[in-house]
Amino acid sequence: MANLPGGPLGAALLLGAGAFLIGSIPFGLIVGKLAFKSDIRSAGSGNIGAANALRTYGRTGGAAVLILDALKGVAAVVLARELFGSDAALATFAAFAAVAGHCYSLFLNFKGGKGVATWLGAVFALSWPVALGFVAVWLAAVLPTRWASLGSLAATALSALGLWLVTRDPGVGLWAAAAAGIIFLKHRENIGRLAAGRENKIGFGKASRA
Repeated sequence: MANLPGGPLGAALLLGAGAFLIGSIPFGLIVGKLAFKSDIRSAGSGNIGAANALRTYGRTGGAAVLILDALKGVAAVVLARELFGSDAALATFAAFAAVAGHCYSLFLNFKGGKGVATWLGAVFALSWPVALGFVAVWLAAVLPTRWASLGSLAATALSALGLWLVTRDPGVGLWAAAAAGIIFLKHRENIGRLAAGRENKIGFGKASRA
């Protein structure tokens, strides 16, 4: 562990703050402004995440936002490992903090996206087999239904469980569940629409002209 002022608690607080700041970077907004000269918040669902970028900007924009948001999760876990070595619980805490930062961005008056891509990146850095499971579950849910939220919720829940199963670390289970809880909270309107069969669908082609 890095030798930081304040000892282990100070390092943990620094980790949480750093991961939250990393997660707060609104790449959906940045990509929209720089590459498409528009504010993603005024299009589609109004969300800054990859699913709305796909609807609004097409495959290129959606892929760019997905990758950049996922890299925030990777960066948070890397930061945790730099500070705490192989402590899986603290790495998962960093993943939680990055997801929280994405969902409640410091740069957007504590508004933001829904955290799924950032969580996926963090899961990949924590355990790539679990991340592959995430992708498989997402595809299995989304390809037949085109409901991105359904795939996101199912994959998030199962990946949180998967991280605990591969580590059997109570701290990992706690912070993975906390991250999943935030993601489910941010999807509460989607859950209501799914229950009513009225959820928005995504396409996999060109950007919408609407």
